[in-house]
Amino acid sequence: MPELPDVTVYVERLAALTCGTVLRGVRLRSPFVLRTIEPSPSDAAGRSVLAVRRLGKRIVIDLEGDLHLVLHLMIAGRLRWRPIDAPVPASNGLAAFDFDRGTVLFTESGSRKRASLHVVSGEDGVGAFDRGGLEVMNADTDAFAAALRRENHTLKRALTDPRILSGIGNAYSDEILHAARLSPFRQTSKLDDEAVARLHQATRDTLRDWTARLRAETGDRFPDKVTAFRPGMAVHGRFREPCPACGTAVQRIVYAGSESNYCPRCQTEGRILSDRSLSRLLKQSWPRTVEELEQ
Repeated sequence: MPELPDVTVYVERLAALTCGTVLRGVRLRSPFVLRTIEPSPSDAAGRSVLAVRRLGKRIVIDLEGDLHLVLHLMIAGRLRWRPIDAPVPASNGLAAFDFDRGTVLFTESGSRKRASLHVVSGEDGVGAFDRGGLEVMNADTDAFAAALRRENHTLKRALTDPRILSGIGNAYSDEILHAARLSPFRQTSKLDDEAVARLHQATRDTLRDWTARLRAETGDRFPDKVTAFRPGMAVHGRFREPCPACGTAVQRIVYAGSESNYCPRCQTEGRILSDRSLSRLLKQSWPRTVEELEQ
């Protein structure tokens, strides 16, 4: 799922290409992508684009007349910038947004169609999509600590819960926790002030660094290669590859349709975290430390 760095670059490029232009129309190929009835996409036609902004992992296109398009890419949704009136792909196309300067194609790979488009009126309509999570880049350590400690969760859960922190998902949470040298299963209630400060700094540094990388990679083009697996990541998507900090093989835990990637030497004091299914299968053969794993 595109997360804060990816969505930020989408927003910046969309703003550069569409702000001040007119949305000529919206073409829907998949009726299921549209999740609202009133206002309709036809009501958006002929309105100028005033701004493009991020709301969590959503993209909001503000139009004149206090009308707004709210896009959620979910896991496999992507945006493509194409020449004016470009056809919507038959295989994975959801919709097309035709502007004065070009067309934005909204696509989604895979059979599970979860990406969405909402057309809403007024700021209250946009606010309904705000999950309430803290915007980390605008928050100091005290606000970050308060958000983490409101409820007791694992750090992986806390980082990816949009009600707690905004814009962070599976990929960057792995990178943040590696940078902070913290286990994904550490409980938020057991973090001391030093660990919270370290996690806050790692979160800000990781998101800032990857946003800058993606900006540099995109330049004045449009981000056509948005992926959760990128060269240069420390642990995410790098199962069994060496940790860039210590050389230990990266491990992973798969659960509830998601996974955590971590370095046991850097993050869990050499312990191999138990995978619910595989560890039960292997029982006594399941390695519990880096040393057992390497043997």
